[in-house]
Amino acid sequence: MANKTGLEMIDVHCHVVSPDRVAYPLAPLGGTQSDWSSERPTTPQQLIAAMDQAGVTKAAVVQASTAYGHDSSYLADSLIHYPKRFTGVFSVDPLDPAAINNMESWASKGMTGMRVFTTGSTMPGQQTWLDDERAFPVWEKAGAMKLPVAMQMTAQGIPLLLTLIKRFPDTNFLLDHLARPVINDGPPYAQAQSLWDLAAYKNVYLKLTSRTVEHCQAGKATAETFMPQLVEAFGSHRIMWGSNFPAHNDTLENIVDETLHVLACLGRADQANILAGTALSLYPSLA
Repeated sequence: MANKTGLEMIDVHCHVVSPDRVAYPLAPLGGTQSDWSSERPTTPQQLIAAMDQAGVTKAAVVQASTAYGHDSSYLADSLIHYPKRFTGVFSVDPLDPAAINNMESWASKGMTGMRVFTTGSTMPGQQTWLDDERAFPVWEKAGAMKLPVAMQMTAQGIPLLLTLIKRFPDTNFLLDHLARPVINDGPPYAQAQSLWDLAAYKNVYLKLTSRTVEHCQAGKATAETFMPQLVEAFGSHRIMWGSNFPAHNDTLENIVDETLHVLACLGRADQANILAGTALSLYPSLA
């Protein structure tokens, strides 16, 4: 089924979780499995079916850190089934002495992106080790390997992130959920100033996910005021769409429809970048 725009859609933030806990044992970051991964395990076959129903052509599937921590084995095995539809975004602990070896190992299994988890449902509160010098070789290696680094973080971590984006300009950092800014104050969205300050750094990219789609329609925020401001600040070539399926408790088809509703205020070229163009620039294996 095609989506309603006729534009290609590539999902850069979805997950797979196996129902088989023997073959793929749980090891969630924070020690407690997330509710969504327990309640809605999703196999690669199920993800493909949902994508086909929603009109999504390809996906950068992100490691389910709240189920498997840094063991991306299930994700690696999932890529084998659909190499023309998926690429993978593995997870590492940047402070692990074996991190660089792990990066090379997961990349050898066909993964083309990396995820760093500094906050989330199983690990509340923004971790403060982002700018730890022990992790500097990891950020440099990511740039050398052309691995976009997805940052699961909050706006509180942006001052720490600034150290990295300045020191490693050849490494692209992708902010999951836009780093969860507060935007319900409405225009000019002053509470999200730390986000707007990042627009000056060309190695910062944004993931527009279902979380942001909801928040830009809450309080005093509207899609018609937030989305044009976001595109004006960063450019649509640095913004990409991710569903957060199945963590977001809805069908992928409904998530797509709501995303297209929010993007309707933008021109078609900007929509095309956000829905697929930016993803292809960062994950060229999906071309």
